[in-house]
This record gives sequence, structure tokens and C-alpha cells, in this order.
Amino acid sequence: MQAMDTNKTSSAPAVPRLDNQLCFALYSTGLAMNKVYRKLLRELDLTYPQYLVMMVLWEQDQLTVSDIGARLFLDSATLTPLLKRLEAAGLVSRSRSASDERQVVIALSDAGRKMSVKAAAVQDQVLCAAACSPDELGVLKRQLEGLRTKLADSD
Repeated sequence: MQAMDTNKTSSAPAVPRLDNQLCFALYSTGLAMNKVYRKLLRELDLTYPQYLVMMVLWEQDQLTVSDIGARLFLDSATLTPLLKRLEAAGLVSRSRSASDERQVVIALSDAGRKMSVKAAAVQDQVLCAAACSPDELGVLKRQLEGLRTKLADSD
């Protein structure tokens, strides 16, 4: 996605320009999105990564750490401290799987389940902040998922 430098007076190769980089557009957009979420999640006393874990558990309760990690593209070393903080906040419990003691199962507490009602407003507020129609955001989301898949497949 690097645009060619049209300045032909120099034989030096074109210098990469920050504003021409897809990676920077994605990175800076991610920062802006995280800033919006940080403000909205303050009321829930959650960080953005904690919110992602809670969303996964609201969709399906009682998942292993590895299941949550696969869903969020995170490893257990990243998830474990985050899950411990959610447990200390009384939102989840961690226990060893009865069928495989190597596995840790994460389950929502009553407080964690109840939080989903309050958290439901977050998505509407993000949609409002983005100033895009739901259809526009849906197209963009599918494009980003396609790009993620292609990049993951190129490993």
C-alpha cells in the first residue's frame, strides 16, 4: 500500500511515508477505539481486554482459559493475570476442570452475569461515537476480519 514518490529528481529510493501505511491506519484507529471504550468502560470498572473476556463469557459461560484465548487471539500467559483480576473483582470464578485438571474453567459469577445488562449500552454508544451506520460498520468489520484471516494464513 506504499505510494510511489513522484519526485524524480533524486535517484534515492522513496522513503516510506507514515500516512501511506495501512499498519499505521489500523494502529491509530485501534488507539482511538480503545480511547472511546476506556471512557465507556470506566463506569463498569473494566479494562478493554477484561470487557472482551466478559463478552466471550456472556456468549457462553464456563469456558476453559484456552477456549477464551482462542476466541480472543490471546495466550494463557496474557489471560491468566487478567482473569485473576476479574476473579478478585467478583465477576468470575476459576476452577480446575473435573475431566482434565490441567484445564482451568472460567465461569461467570452472579455479579458478572448481571453486568451484561449494564454493558449492553456500550455498543450503542460506540456506534454513536463512530458516526457510521450499522451497515457501514458491518462492511468494515467484515473487511477487517478478511484481512486478519489473510494475514494469519500468511504465517
